[in-house]
Amino acid sequence: MKKNVIIIIITAVIFAAGAIGCLLVLMAPKSNTVSIKSGGREIYSIDLSAAEDCIFQIEFEGRMNTVEIKNHSIRVTEADCPDKICVNTAAITAGKSSAPIVCLPNRLVIEPANSSADGRTG
Repeated sequence: MKKNVIIIIITAVIFAAGAIGCLLVLMAPKSNTVSIKSGGREIYSIDLSAAEDCIFQIEFEGRMNTVEIKNHSIRVTEADCPDKICVNTAAITAGKSSAPIVCLPNRLVIEPANSSADGRTG
């Protein structure tokens, strides 16, 4: 009997933690600014709401990622990594909550920045 009560309590705690985690993710502040990091250091901070459409390349140790900013969104269009997960990840759009774009082989991370970002561009 005691064992069943403990299992129910543990299950309820895990469920509550998961629900709170989901709420925190959904209620995260939406940002117009993205941070682009290569090799662990920030190389650009871009305000997508003010950025002009463009395409540029980011090189890390001889490997390239092609990044496109279009219609206040940013995405990776090409990469010379083997799995292309970064290319298949959804674009980050200004003012919307988004998951980061990550290319592990090329050590590239594009993620929404904190709302306290200064808005400087590349």
